[in-house]
Amino acid sequence: MAALAPPVAAVRVAVRRVLAGLTGDGPVLVACSGGADSLALAAATAFVAPRLGRRAGLVTVDHGLQPGSAERADAVARWAVGIGLDPVDAVPVTVAGRPGGPEAAAREARYQALVAIARRRAAAAVLLGHTRDDQAETVLLALARGAGPRGVAGMPERRELDGVPLLRPLLGVGRDDTRKACAALGLTPWEDPHNADPAYARARVRSDALPALVRALGPAVLDNLARTARMVAADTAALDGLAAAALADAGSPAGGLAVDALAALPAAVRTRVLHAWARELGATPAALSHRHVAALDALVTEWHGQGAVHLPGGLRVARRAGRLTRVDPC
Repeated sequence: MAALAPPVAAVRVAVRRVLAGLTGDGPVLVACSGGADSLALAAATAFVAPRLGRRAGLVTVDHGLQPGSAERADAVARWAVGIGLDPVDAVPVTVAGRPGGPEAAAREARYQALVAIARRRAAAAVLLGHTRDDQAETVLLALARGAGPRGVAGMPERRELDGVPLLRPLLGVGRDDTRKACAALGLTPWEDPHNADPAYARARVRSDALPALVRALGPAVLDNLARTARMVAADTAALDGLAAAALADAGSPAGGLAVDALAALPAAVRTRVLHAWARELGATPAALSHRHVAALDALVTEWHGQGAVHLPGGLRVARRAGRLTRVDPC
């Protein structure tokens, strides 16, 4: 019997590790575009899941942004059925008219579709094909934006979206390995032209910035960036836990947050409390930025009688009688 190609083994081991700890009786669904990463993930899941006593299916989303996208989605679905995945869904979505740039709009449409199908299929989880290289790109983009620890923490291996677990088994597997796994299995991945379009910042990082870092610092830089994301994510989770407790403690029976309780907190915890509280008030999460939180923090640490802070969503917060409180618009 021929030896198993190491890249194929690496992807299967990563999938097995995630599925072995998964609870729930429903199927696990692989989100697959037909690219090398998700194709290798789907093939590995089709092999591993039945051996763990779990059903595995696939979802492919047609964004309708390129000629032939519907035919490509159908081809991915037929391939999935052919290797034994069940259930299999090819889902068209509408991207035009959504807020944000084209990448953000397509991402929102895709995740909405994945969650809807997962609920309809009573899935235990959806598997996403992001790799170590995707994580390294995410960290670099976050650093370039000055996104802070939450951004540098990158993509989590697990998160829930509207109650649906989203899992990323391949964050420790390199993109080169997924390509080699596809080659070893005789699979021909689809190459998304958007991944090479210099109009997109991620495409420029992928084609220029990361290769330059590898040339300058060696190939270990990819693992190091991904490891940095894991360490920062762990620290961020711990700080978020402290902030949740502090938010409860700083609450006042009269409403708002007690300034004295906030002032006693370390800055890293206090700003998280303020960020979480602003979201509780109804501030638009996507528009809530560092400058809004810094302005709230100034009401606590640099108070000199300044007026109310304006938050996204038409909210106003002022300091009154030793508390931060929401105030009605003038």
